[in-house]
Amino acid sequence: PARENSIRQLVHRVTRTISDWGKEDGVFASDADAERFYNDLTWLCVNQYGAFNSPVWFNVGLFHQNGVAGGGDQYHWSAETEEAIQTSRGYEYPQASACFIQSVKDTMDDIMDLAKKEAMLCKHGSGTGTDMSTLRSSYEKLSGGGTPSGPLSFMRVYDQVAAVIKSGGKTRRAAKMQSLRCDHPDIEEFITAKTVEEKKAWALIEQGYDGSFGGEAYESVMFQNANFSIRLTDEFLQAAEDDADWQTQAITDSTDPMPKYKARDLLNKIAVGTHICGDPGVQYHTTINEWHTCPESGPINASNPCSEYMFVNDSACNLASLNLMKFRNADGSFQIERFRAAVRVFIIAQEILIDHASYPSPEITKNSHDFRPLGLGYANLGALLMSLGLPYDSDEGRALAGSITAIMTGTAYATSAEVASRVGPFPEFYKNREPMLNVMGKHRDAVEEIDADLVSEELLAAARFSWDEAREAGNRHGYRNAQVSVLAPTGTIGFMMDCDTTGVEPDIALVKYKNLAGGGLFKIVNQTVPQALERLGYATEQIAELLTFIDEHDTIEGAPHLKEEHLPVFDCAFKAAQGSRCIHYMGHIRMMAAAQPFLSGAISKTVNMPTEATAEEIQQVYVEGWKLGVKAIAIYRDGSKRTQPLNTSMSETEAEVVEALGFTAEDVEKAKRSPHRRRLPATRPSITHKFDVAGHEGYITIGLYDDGMPGEVFVSMAKEGSTVGGMMDVFATGISLCLQYGVPLKALVKKFTHQRFEPSGMTSNRNIPFAKSIVDYIFRWLEQTFLEEGAESKPKSKPAETPGPATKDKAALPKSVSTGSEAVTDDLSSDTRGNQTPRTESRGSVAALLEPATAMATIAAAPRTNRMAQGRTDGLDQQFSHFQSDAPPCPGCGSITVRNGNCYKCHNCGSSLGCS
Repeated sequence: PARENSIRQLVHRVTRTISDWGKEDGVFASDADAERFYNDLTWLCVNQYGAFNSPVWFNVGLFHQNGVAGGGDQYHWSAETEEAIQTSRGYEYPQASACFIQSVKDTMDDIMDLAKKEAMLCKHGSGTGTDMSTLRSSYEKLSGGGTPSGPLSFMRVYDQVAAVIKSGGKTRRAAKMQSLRCDHPDIEEFITAKTVEEKKAWALIEQGYDGSFGGEAYESVMFQNANFSIRLTDEFLQAAEDDADWQTQAITDSTDPMPKYKARDLLNKIAVGTHICGDPGVQYHTTINEWHTCPESGPINASNPCSEYMFVNDSACNLASLNLMKFRNADGSFQIERFRAAVRVFIIAQEILIDHASYPSPEITKNSHDFRPLGLGYANLGALLMSLGLPYDSDEGRALAGSITAIMTGTAYATSAEVASRVGPFPEFYKNREPMLNVMGKHRDAVEEIDADLVSEELLAAARFSWDEAREAGNRHGYRNAQVSVLAPTGTIGFMMDCDTTGVEPDIALVKYKNLAGGGLFKIVNQTVPQALERLGYATEQIAELLTFIDEHDTIEGAPHLKEEHLPVFDCAFKAAQGSRCIHYMGHIRMMAAAQPFLSGAISKTVNMPTEATAEEIQQVYVEGWKLGVKAIAIYRDGSKRTQPLNTSMSETEAEVVEALGFTAEDVEKAKRSPHRRRLPATRPSITHKFDVAGHEGYITIGLYDDGMPGEVFVSMAKEGSTVGGMMDVFATGISLCLQYGVPLKALVKKFTHQRFEPSGMTSNRNIPFAKSIVDYIFRWLEQTFLEEGAESKPKSKPAETPGPATKDKAALPKSVSTGSEAVTDDLSSDTRGNQTPRTESRGSVAALLEPATAMATIAAAPRTNRMAQGRTDGLDQQFSHFQSDAPPCPGCGSITVRNGNCYKCHNCGSSLGCS
């Protein structure tokens, strides 16, 4: 009935609802215990000690079976309204899980049914993964004697479904994972599928098609809406090591002869594909199933899109994460008991959610109740290590990470056994009792592999105690949950908890830029750096000078007072623009290996490799990951894809035009860095419009470019006070500058229409009978006048034609390009939204050459030039451009994103492009 306007309301809605559900279910011994639980959970959430995954914050407490919304007495509606809401939503309880695994059978009905289920999950903003190994290969026969098309053909269908149904109804792409076992006959085609499509996109880009994220080049090729992973067995990897043959197996009849490959050749093709476009990744099938708690119920065949949730087919997992920095004492010690208490509270809360959440299919609903998998994890590990003066890539750092992860998962399983003692274990427990207890023993044995000389005695003792408690309680009562922990990306909720680093990742850069809600940028040095410097023994004055240096140079390299041996503490995932250091890619793998033995699931993490990394090095990383016992690896080589929102070099054709016009490369780079203002001529045409909003009269005067499009706005209010008149003058001046600096009129209209404030009411314009404010009226009139069909004034020029293939023939250049005093002109350009905007510039400005309009008229390879000229130049984009120039811009805020597994995430607003 009303929007929430405070964190108090948000947290109360969720924690009150979960607590009430637990009381209804008999989880608590008394109402007083339920209230204590509510107080603890609320305190943890509001003080940023932990957070649930996004669907919980979006949905829980909004629709409740007793007709109460918001979990409190202030929101009520009638039973009839509640019934209508539930009927329209199709289920009684809210969506609370972000991760799903779905299966597919080798029948046309089931194949098409999966497309429908994936579409609905994409629609509601969740991620899903499916292993395609159950579908017969293109080498086999159909029951009627025909030849099947193989799993790749149906994956094309799924890809197109995901392409048109954006995740959560928003602009980000759908989150999908598709995997194939290494013994499937179509494995070679699957490995090379994305590489082939990537090269098609390159060819289109070379021919002048838009190669930006969402541009024509990538929109025209397949498999751009799913992550690909190969399920590798120990037998395959050993065969690759031995350079032995690898025999694939038919799906329908094991006696049919199927293709035989060299295992090493297949592994090399996987590495080449990763080198070219980031796909496919690998999942270690044997390792995953060796740690499977429920093998008697079926193997683990697939994962969610980010590869942290791995479990049986047709299952779901709700996630939550703890903020490790909140458990750090001022002296650097770790608050072990508070951490264990927080784990216990969140596991109980997640367990309650299982029975009060909705699921997309009967199979997932059944398995969610039969296995009750949970995914507790943490964020801010990188910040914690830095604050303690420990390099991310160090034995001490890995020992600390392993100890904390062991405490978390051991305590979680102990809590699960505690809940089981009251309400019983998960229904599939007794079938899997022995193998699950064996896995618990493997977790406990792994604690002894932590080097006692590298971690505090208290932490190691707590890790041992947590697993001893978990094993003893589970042996007596069983466990309520088949899985309890994963390490998720924590993108959005990491921002909710003000984390410097997400998940298990190190920091991406010491300096961050944040966009402010009211406009502008706020530049901050990593909040952990002062703690790290203090921990390393630097004086207050030295710390101040070091922070000033970082603020000025965006790096700590070369800073005064800093000792050489302390540099590794401040290493980040990528090199700074003015630096040379970063964490070696094997440092990422070794950190994953330190945490993996203490997790039920796996780890969502990107192994970042530099541009110069070779396919052979990538292949070796995959082999090392297998030997170190991780469950999955996603590698991304910086700069591999051709989507280039920011470019650092010109094409050959562009260079020819620049040379012909007498500009230097330095002039070009300066123009690309500087915004360009397109001024109106001294004498310009204009139109004036009189308006009346609720009796308040005024005049709008629009100064026009020669092509008839607006370049300045004046607003004069009749009979209004000086304050209102002055504010409208300032507002109009700001809009005029926006228009002259190239902000599309369409974007301004979208931003300012429907602004509601007084005066508002009836108008004298029959095309705009009611205005919500004067600003609303002005921009609706501008839209009708200049943007809509049948407008009062239109651009005089014709739409620009799609640029054709690139050419080096100077004679083919437009006549308007010359070395004389003629103007460099063009009728239209296209802004980043595709709006056509007229341009006219003098030859004397190099910025004119780099304007998108002139680029289209002078350079055949226009799309790349447009991206150079129009790439965002705010601090955030500049910060990330030097280490990942090929990442797409965030559809939410426009900042450049960074690779996260096989997806992308935004370090400004927390959005995730595909990772649920």
